[in-house]
Amino acid sequence: MPAENIFKRCGCRYLETGKQMGNNCPKLRRPNHAWSSDHGYWAYHLELPPTIDGRRRQLRRSGLPTRRAAADERNHARELLALAPAWDKRSRRDIADALQAAVRAKEPLPEIDRIRRRLRGDTHLADIPTVAEYLTDWLTHHNVDANTRGGYESIIRVHLIPHLGDIPLDKLRVSHVRAMFTAIEQRNEELLAAKASPDSAVRKSVAGKRPTGPNTCLNIRACLRKALNDARADELLPGYNPAALVKIRSNRPKPIVWEDERVQQWKKGGKIPGPVMVWTDEQVIQFLAYAAIHCPDLHPMWHYMAFRGPRRGEACGLRDSEVRLHRQETTINHQITTHGYTPVEKPPKSKAGNREVALDDDTVNILIAYKELRAKWQRAAGPAWPNTGLFFVRQDGHAWHPDSVTQRFNRHVRKAGLPPIRLHDLRHSAATIALNAGVDIKVISEQLGHSTTTLTRDTYQSVNKQLHQQAADAVAERIRNRRQAA
Repeated sequence: MPAENIFKRCGCRYLETGKQMGNNCPKLRRPNHAWSSDHGYWAYHLELPPTIDGRRRQLRRSGLPTRRAAADERNHARELLALAPAWDKRSRRDIADALQAAVRAKEPLPEIDRIRRRLRGDTHLADIPTVAEYLTDWLTHHNVDANTRGGYESIIRVHLIPHLGDIPLDKLRVSHVRAMFTAIEQRNEELLAAKASPDSAVRKSVAGKRPTGPNTCLNIRACLRKALNDARADELLPGYNPAALVKIRSNRPKPIVWEDERVQQWKKGGKIPGPVMVWTDEQVIQFLAYAAIHCPDLHPMWHYMAFRGPRRGEACGLRDSEVRLHRQETTINHQITTHGYTPVEKPPKSKAGNREVALDDDTVNILIAYKELRAKWQRAAGPAWPNTGLFFVRQDGHAWHPDSVTQRFNRHVRKAGLPPIRLHDLRHSAATIALNAGVDIKVISEQLGHSTTTLTRDTYQSVNKQLHQQAADAVAERIRNRRQAA
């Protein structure tokens, strides 16, 4: 770029690369190096105060008809910057934000008197959207699957806009986000008090309304953090992301093993100790033996889930081409989930979800037998057999609906007389069995498709009895040694 801050550009391109020449086109200059009067258009650039995190930036506008127009607009921008003294870095930064916003929107620069009045009143300078305006536009253009979009829409409508919507986006602070979660907690307390009220009219007024749980609060923060990260990338939000600095208490339930004493209590009164229950090794064996006889079409999938821990959608979406039994491995890179009740095929939920899963000898033998059974179904169906490309299919060759797999599982758990668990809890059983077998936590994390070992450790370490027993034995041994030494 030339040293001068008013110059010419054009739309000519290099023949070799097709890239625009910009202000390097030889037609822009006369032989005496003066600017050509009949080629190109005028432009200017102006150094602006740095961003809040110290990054350098410039104001640039091109497409102006004359040199005078370029000089007038450049001088106008200089006058706007001069409204704030050099020591007032915040105001100078705000003016620079307003200038850049006008150029990005291809609008005239702000009027000097208007900016002067706003500086005196300490009000917002640039036409930055409010949080509500930004989130609404962000959701419209954000490229996510239907399930995620539905979750974001609910969070934005129910929580973010009511609490934060009127705040200008670049004025959003950590205190605002914390105040939102404080208000949510207060509303929860009011709901619980109303539900416990002796007044039936008060109880009726909150019928059907539920408190906002810890997991929902985590999702609220995650949605806001993602939206604000995108705003930072678009330079609409200077500096830090307020949502990233707010901590939310996690209330993720720990898995509880169906020990004999808990099973006896459940048989007496039907009480389930917690929302996430895990079978013992013997209970897993008992269920799979029952399913092999009474549900042979789904037994291989459930065995795969109980031994290797894929998610329901990953098992339903396992591709035939990604099952290599001769090498004792499968590749998970596809899943079938549901949007409402509609099946949706898509990649795994995260980058870590794309993974190789090694198989043990028992699982390989069961899957080999399943392939033979599936071939028998295909021969019986003849030309009507569909080419789904999936490994686990129904007897007619069509894909399993994930909800049907869950319903069949629940029914056979009851018929087998076993204590209840969710289908997803087979995944927990796989992790627990591996931990108790002494498998390294990193290997288990990769097997399950977790992005870090933190989730694996926090969720499953509590049910690893061997580690706890070793700790108890170590304490007892230390005390015995001290007693003998005394």
